[in-house]
Amino acid sequence: MTSRPVPRLRLQMVAIRGLLYSVGLALAILGLGGLGFWLLDPGIQTLGDGLWLAFTTAATVGYGDVVPSTHASRAFAVLVVLVGLAVLSLVTASVAAIFVETEEREIERELLLELRKLQREVHELRDEVRLLKSLPPLPPEGRG
Repeated sequence: MTSRPVPRLRLQMVAIRGLLYSVGLALAILGLGGLGFWLLDPGIQTLGDGLWLAFTTAATVGYGDVVPSTHASRAFAVLVVLVGLAVLSLVTASVAAIFVETEEREIERELLLELRKLQREVHELRDEVRLLKSLPPLPPEGRG
């Protein structure tokens, strides 16, 4: 039983869907992180500041313009770093997968072209061998 290759469009759609899910998850995590910082830390005055702190914390940038000031918000920052790194890594991996898949498809296309050339060459050689076999044998040389 020969396995059939998955259509390329379907593979591309799966990769794009994975990217969309990863971005959606990242946005949800950052949104929840921003809300958490806003609720936990009295130094965070707006939800926008909470979102900014969640992003800079998850991305491990830490500009220092907005920082957690309570023990609870610092512990929450540790959680945001761990979860944020994982989720942002998923987004990066999804983007990389799309590029790798595109390159793999190009390599596969080139290999298939070479394979077709080799198949044609083998068929031509078989035809040539059949033709040579159908010819009458040559008389032996040196016999008189």
